[in-house]
Amino acid sequence: MKVIGLFSGIGGIEEGFRRAGLSTELLCEVEPAARSVLKHRFPELRVEPDVRELASLPEAEILTAGFPCQDLSQAGRTVGITGPHSGLVGEVFRLVATSKKPPEWLVLENVPFMLHLAGGRAMQVLTSALEEYGYRWAYRIVDTMAFGIPQRRKRVIIVGARKSDPRAVLFCDDVGDRIRRGRAGTPRGFYWTEGRSGIGWALNAVPPLKGGSGVGIPCSPAIWFPGQRLIGTLDIRDAERLQGLQAGWTEPGAEDNRSERVRWRLVGNAVSVPVAEWLGRRLQESGAYDDSQDPELNAVGAWPPAAWGSRGRKYAANVSSRPIRTAYRGLGSFLRYPVVPLSARASAGFYTRALSSTLRFEDGFLNDVAHHLERMRRQAGGLTEAHLAA
Repeated sequence: MKVIGLFSGIGGIEEGFRRAGLSTELLCEVEPAARSVLKHRFPELRVEPDVRELASLPEAEILTAGFPCQDLSQAGRTVGITGPHSGLVGEVFRLVATSKKPPEWLVLENVPFMLHLAGGRAMQVLTSALEEYGYRWAYRIVDTMAFGIPQRRKRVIIVGARKSDPRAVLFCDDVGDRIRRGRAGTPRGFYWTEGRSGIGWALNAVPPLKGGSGVGIPCSPAIWFPGQRLIGTLDIRDAERLQGLQAGWTEPGAEDNRSERVRWRLVGNAVSVPVAEWLGRRLQESGAYDDSQDPELNAVGAWPPAAWGSRGRKYAANVSSRPIRTAYRGLGSFLRYPVVPLSARASAGFYTRALSSTLRFEDGFLNDVAHHLERMRRQAGGLTEAHLAA
């Protein structure tokens, strides 16, 4: 099957589909730095700069769109599906409407917060549009951790189909959610840019990589290494690997693409490659789903973690966020590159915010943050660990 990728970012969906044996025909991405990555990683493909300027699409069986999440995310503007960024998903349906032969499959991807924002209005708009253009639909929150990667990253995958059954693609695999408990000494990931209302705590993993942060810049989450009294941040190459990409994926391209902050933004906005690969394989070979226990949804409000529908009726689906179970690599064994110690300034900011908050932290965590902060201040003042030991 042939694929068209809109809002392609740095090609997470396309790379996953390529690994699944699908062939992409056209990419479209407005961000110059991301577009330079696409041109380097997919040199044989046509890459268009602006979905709003596309008059039509070539024929293809699958149309994908990881449309902008800024207006739908909890960390973003939360203005909703009609916002200036997330509202661009309307261009997907414009192109479907003008296609001589609309694609059989539509694949949309975004953040889970859209299920709750404004009483679930975003999902109401999207599912209504899918039905208007002749698509049955199903969606599901999928967690990247199910694919053996230590990043707690949940995303909503929406699949629409004109003639096929999207449930047989999206719901046929399920292993159930399982709580992972960290042992003593297991690394913990958290957002050092937060500290007052939450920190995205993750056991033996990092919280979701994201294109922005609480301090207004794209940057790495932090990792606490209990017992070592070390607070470090990821190397950008390990962040790329946490998205299922090869190390250095965002390095080539335009000059501004070599900026560390630009690369963090690109990686944080990417779609996890293993999730896309699983989906690509299921689009080619679907399974079966038993809907006999699925209750019909009538109330307007927040939507469940998974659901399906057509012709104005919708039903909750009894599936977890983990379609498969892959051998899990803990954070300590996954990392390939040395972590970067969190700076004295960044450590001080987080420590101050944490102390003034009402959050509860694991025993020893804030003590280790304080010890790390003192060490970084002494190093900044010219005293090395060797000096202190002497």
